[in-house]
Formats: sequence, C-alpha cells, structure tokens
Amino acid sequence: MSSPSSPPPQRREAGEGGELPVPVPAAVVGDDKVLAAAQHIVKSLATSKNAADDMIRILSGFDHRLSSITSDLFPSPSPAATSDPEPEPPGGEQEPSSNSSSTSSSLADFDAAEQLIHLWDTTPEALVFEAPEDDAAHYLAAVDVAVDHLSTPAVSGRAGVAVQLAMSRLEDELRHLMLRHSVPLDASGLYCSLRRLSLGSMDDLDTSSEFDPTTPHSQDGGGGPDTARSASIAGNNPFEDQVFDLVRPEAVDEIRAIADRMVHAGYGSELAQVYCAIRRDLLDECLTVLGVERLSIDEVQRIEWKQLNDKMKKWVHGVKTVVRSLLTGERRLCDLVLAASDELRDECFVESTKGCIMQIRNFGDAVAVCTRSPEKLSRILDMYEALAEVIPELKELFFGSYGDDVIHDLEGVLERLGDAVKGTLLEFGKVLQQESSRRPMMAGEIHPMTRYVMNYLRLLVVYSDTLDTLLDDSGAGDVDHNILHNGTDEDQEYLKSLTPLGRRLVKLISYLEANLDEKSKLYEDGALQCIFSMNNTLYIVQKVKDSELGRILGDHWIRRRRGKIRQNSKSYLRVSWTKVLSYLKDDGHGSSGSGSFGSSGNSSSRIKEKFKNFNLAFEEIYRSQTLWKVPDPQLREELKISISENVIPAYRAFTGRYGSLVDSGRNTGKYIKYTPEDLENHLSDLFEGSLGSANHSRRR
Repeated sequence: MSSPSSPPPQRREAGEGGELPVPVPAAVVGDDKVLAAAQHIVKSLATSKNAADDMIRILSGFDHRLSSITSDLFPSPSPAATSDPEPEPPGGEQEPSSNSSSTSSSLADFDAAEQLIHLWDTTPEALVFEAPEDDAAHYLAAVDVAVDHLSTPAVSGRAGVAVQLAMSRLEDELRHLMLRHSVPLDASGLYCSLRRLSLGSMDDLDTSSEFDPTTPHSQDGGGGPDTARSASIAGNNPFEDQVFDLVRPEAVDEIRAIADRMVHAGYGSELAQVYCAIRRDLLDECLTVLGVERLSIDEVQRIEWKQLNDKMKKWVHGVKTVVRSLLTGERRLCDLVLAASDELRDECFVESTKGCIMQIRNFGDAVAVCTRSPEKLSRILDMYEALAEVIPELKELFFGSYGDDVIHDLEGVLERLGDAVKGTLLEFGKVLQQESSRRPMMAGEIHPMTRYVMNYLRLLVVYSDTLDTLLDDSGAGDVDHNILHNGTDEDQEYLKSLTPLGRRLVKLISYLEANLDEKSKLYEDGALQCIFSMNNTLYIVQKVKDSELGRILGDHWIRRRRGKIRQNSKSYLRVSWTKVLSYLKDDGHGSSGSGSFGSSGNSSSRIKEKFKNFNLAFEEIYRSQTLWKVPDPQLREELKISISENVIPAYRAFTGRYGSLVDSGRNTGKYIKYTPEDLENHLSDLFEGSLGSANHSRRR
C-alpha cells in the first residue's frame, strides 16, 4: 500500500492575523516531492530565517536526500559576508547559545513532527510500514519528537494530541505487522518436528483372553515393550530442540521500533493488549495443529480409552514441542521486541502464553483424576515424565513474580499425575488379587493373565527411575515379608536390598503367583496342576531374565522360582507315574532262580496282569498328556527325559526278568505290547498339545 497521494487534504493553521488555509503536502516519495514538501512547509509556517534553517535540519533527519538540497532552499552566506568567529573564551569553552534560539529550534522540530503525524492521520487506510522505506523512519522520528515535547509547556496540549494520534496508528501498524509476518503453521512442520516412535505401552500387552482389563493386544515377540521404547528414546530427532520463529525475522526490527515508541510514550498497557492478543491466538492455533484439544474434565472422563490414549500421546508430544520450540521462540521474541521494559517483557510473555499453558494444565489435571485403570498407567507415566522434563526448562522461561504462578500450577499438575501413577499401581494390585476367572486352560499352558501381567511389569521397568522416585515415600513400609513364601532372614535382607520399584514388583508378582496357585486347583488332575504351575512359573522367570526386571529383582528371586519349578517337576513325576511304575515292581513273591511267582501257572497269570495294567495306565497317560502343552522346548525336553529315566529302565528290567513267562504262552503281543524303544517313541509325543501318532511300531 502506498503512502498518501495527491491531491492533499486541507488543514487550517492558526497564525498571526487570522487563520490561513494551508494545503497539506503529498507524502514523501521521490526527490521532487521531498523538495516540494520541504519548501511548502517552510513557506506555510511563515517563520523567521532561523526557524526555516531549523526546519530544514529536522526534515533532513527524516530523509538524507534533504541534506543535499538545503542549499537550494536557503543558500549559505558567502565567505565575504561571513564575519570572523569570535574568539573562544578562556579555558576553551564555547559560550552557550541563547535560550530563545534553542527554544525556537525545538518548537520548529515539533511543528514539523506534528505536521507529519497529522498528515498520516488524514489517510487512516494507509500504512506507514508499507510505504517507501524512508517514510517509516520519518514517521518514527516524528513520533520521537512529539513524545519529547509532551512536557514542553508551550506545545504540551498539541503534543498530547499528536502522540495520541500516533499511538493509535502504531497500534494498527503493530497489529498488521505481527499478523502479516506470522509464519504459516502446518502440521508437518510443527507437530512432526517432535514425532518419535510410539512408546512402549499397554498397546504392547497380550490380553487376548478372559483376563482383559484393557482393550490393547499384542504378542510376546518383538523384543518386548521396554526394548521398543528404549530404541525410540535412543533415536536422535534433529527437530527436537528446534526453536520456531513464529514471526519472520525481517519484521522483528520494525515491531520493536513500534514497541519502543509506545513504551516511551507511556502506552505500555495498550502495547501489551495488542501484542498479547495476537500472540495468544497464534499459540492457541499451534496447540490445535499439535492436536492438543481444549477439553473439560467431564469431556475427558467420557472419552473412550482408544481415543483418550491417542489424545494423551499427542499431549506428550505437544508439551515438548510447545516448551522447546514455541515457548522458547516466544520468549526470544519478547526479549527482542519488548526490550524497552523488563517488566512489560515478562508480563507479556506470561500473558501471551497463559492460554497455552492453561490448556496443557487442564488436560493433565483431567487425566490425573480419571478413573484408575491399569491400561492408562503407561500413558500417565509418559505425561508425568514429559512434564517433569520440561519444568526446569520452563523455569528458565518464566521467572520473576509473573512466572512463579505458572510454575507452581504446573508443579501441582505434576504432583497429581504422580498420585495417579501410585493410585493406578494400587488398583492394578487389587485387580490381580480379585481376578477370579473359573475356566481353566485346557492344556495346562500359560494363562493369559500371566502374559499380561509380565508384559505390564516389563513395561514398568522402562520408567524405573521415575517410579523409584514416586514410590520411595509410599512403597517402602508396606512390604509383606511372607510374599517370598519363606520368611527366612535371607529373604528379609533380600527385600531390604531392593529399590522401591523392586519391592513393588515383588509384591505384584506375589499377587500373580497366589492367583495362579488358586487357578491350578481348578484342575482335577494333580499332574496337570503341576504342568500348569511349571508353565506359568517358567514364563515369569523368563520374562524377568530377558529384561531389566532381572537386574531389579536379582538372582535370589530367580533362584527361588527355579526351585519351585524343580519341586513341581518332582510332584508331576510322583503324581503321574507312580501308579504306572507300581506295575513294574516285583511284589516279592517271585523265585529268583526260576524267575516266577510261586507256581508256574500263578506266576504267569500275575505277570500278564501286571503287563496288562501297565499298558492300560500308560495308554491313559499317553492319551491325555499328548494333549497337554509345555510351550518351552527346554522344559518339555527335560520332562520327557525325566520320565524316560524313570520309566524305560524299569520297563526294560521288568520285561527282561519276567518276559519269558509271557512269551511261553499264546497272544504274547496282547500283554507285552511295547518294546522299550516303542515306549521311548511314545514318550516323545507328550506335551505337544496334539494327539500323538496312533500307530507306533510294535514288537509283534
């Protein structure tokens, strides 16, 4: 937009002998117009030669081009007409100029400044900072002169009017500059600046069964949630600490020039009002781009978990982006633009960012008071850590009396999020204690609750530093020393050696183990109870060993669980195979010489009965236990080896000693159905979770 154009509007100036119509010159654009404007102003003022010289000097300050044409307006006196300078007084000091000459020069400066301010006021649609470059400098110089004359008695009233007009224009100019030179916002340039890999969370849990306090699902593969999150954190994001300039740098000097004049003129409150309104709206727009919505506590309470989970993730990213990029840039802008007043600078920064901070705070508070449920814990911890991480940075941005309240409010949100974490952990413990599904796993395999809980606890370890801090004052004094199923001194010392998180993990796993013990009782078959217990205990141990849980819980804890697995293995052999092996024992009536039990007929029939009973018992075990499942290949193989070591030698010895009594008769295959090798092949089918081969090779 150009500066005011001809024909110029008319003003009426009061002068000696009445009012004289004075045409207002066109805005200064080129050399010809500059010269015409200067000539016209000097002529219109009808001043003395000294005043005219002063006016040319002032106008020369508005445009350097006037300096070269002052001689055309008022030629310098020739050397002949110039009197010799009077000698300097003793001491080399110049005699001061007369007060009347100084006052006359100052008033001339003001008249020129007033003229220019009124000139621009006649064209409110024009913008000084869109006119040719020098026009803005001229106008600001005029404003300086007008402000300097506010305390000059002769023109204070006129100066007040001129300053008021100038401030009104500068407000408009400031608003226009800040809006015009705001950097356009887009999601790819702002939100994605801190995009990171999705953090490991409840999304990574396997809850695909009746134990389903949450909706997310996952499998055990992929390294686990702690691995995924660690990898995401380790990745370097080049945009994480990028400071966004939301006003183009080329406009900052102009905005600062306006702000300096408004502060100097005593219009700081008007400046703050315009500045804060624009910056506040812009930051609110940034939050919208980042996906941080303005939601009430009631609205957050009603949101389904899937949507809330997404909003919590955006909040975490948004907090870091806002503090490290937007607010850091905003602080820098305030420091540059509002350098004329430290108080105004801090006040405007707080006021501009108040809505943004309040929106962040309100969502954090809403989440903190939501209903406690286990699936929210990871996200709440993410929020807690994000806020804890940026609060020290915020203290560098918000300081002094204006910033204290902001920091205090956010620290309150942080404390409430911490309380939500502790409350959610307590709620999780209650879920483990109260979960009472009554349907047993048909194959005795790993219970979905076990998978869920161990993945959940592995995830907690990712937040170990944070949880140790939060639990330090709440988890140390309420440890049940019987949770290791053995109240020995060694156990007591072990618990004392753990971190706060370690003690809480031991407690939570003990709740899980107690629940699993109850679930094992749902099986009528004692052997299957042992298989179920071994499967689940081993899974727990493996999850601990393969993650940071092992470091926290230590070797003592792992040894205890290994011992429990060995006990269950022995119990399984006793419950499942004692009866089978009883048919292979000598009842003490056999003749060592003849290898028979008493008379030949009785001995043969009794041996046949033993073989028959052994076959029936073995086949019953085979039918059922081939359907049982031991997922861990090492445990499965160890069990098969243990069975073979107990059954095969006993069977081989029995058939070697008494097989001849059966071989002498008819239908030998009816009684000695299996060779030791056949039994070995059959045993290899156990615990595979499917029916074994129906037709193994037989001796006959």
